[in-house]
Amino acid sequence: MIVLENLTKSFPVRGGRKYITRNLNMTFPTGKAVALMGRNGAGKSTLLQIIAGNMGADSGRVRSNGEISFPVGFAGSFHRDLTGAQNTRFIARIYGVDTDELLDFVAGFAGLGNHLYMPVRSYSSGMRSRLAFGISMGIQFDTYLVDEVTSVGDRSFRSRSAQVFKDRMQRSGAIVVTHSMGEVRNLCNAGAVIENGQVHYFDDIEEAIALHIENMERLGK
Repeated sequence: MIVLENLTKSFPVRGGRKYITRNLNMTFPTGKAVALMGRNGAGKSTLLQIIAGNMGADSGRVRSNGEISFPVGFAGSFHRDLTGAQNTRFIARIYGVDTDELLDFVAGFAGLGNHLYMPVRSYSSGMRSRLAFGISMGIQFDTYLVDEVTSVGDRSFRSRSAQVFKDRMQRSGAIVVTHSMGEVRNLCNAGAVIENGQVHYFDDIEEAIALHIENMERLGK
């Protein structure tokens, strides 16, 4: 369970501040794969960063009774001058998992070949995302934070990603950011829609999709 308490986050803009969340109170329940939806710029990725602890809020706090993954798809997760393999081993040590087992999983899953032993600074954004997704799925978390990463790679990789994700959801939860309604329906069983600093949660994924589509049509997006 992840609880947001009076959470406010804003950024300075010309003439004032843009609020991503404003005194937000909500709960992401245990064991749910929640699609976080909203228009571009609504604050989906920012909220993931705050939940992960990578970004501070103006006020309020995030509480959790379980272990939360780093945001999958976030390029800042890696040291650019280390190889993919070295980054994998480093993250394994941070989370206290077997380094060889995690590296074996990532090597087999991410499909990076010899690039796994090259510096991450030489990777494309898609390769970094595949590495991040492989590392995250290779570690047992109570909640996985996933930001658009299941859309990278070829059809075979996307299929493997979806299957591994569903396997993890047998004993974990997730917050998933994606613009694909197909992926929302395929991967998630609940939804949340962020707009104007507030997040509306739905146990019924179709109700969440309906509100998201309504917001997009109203805003002409």
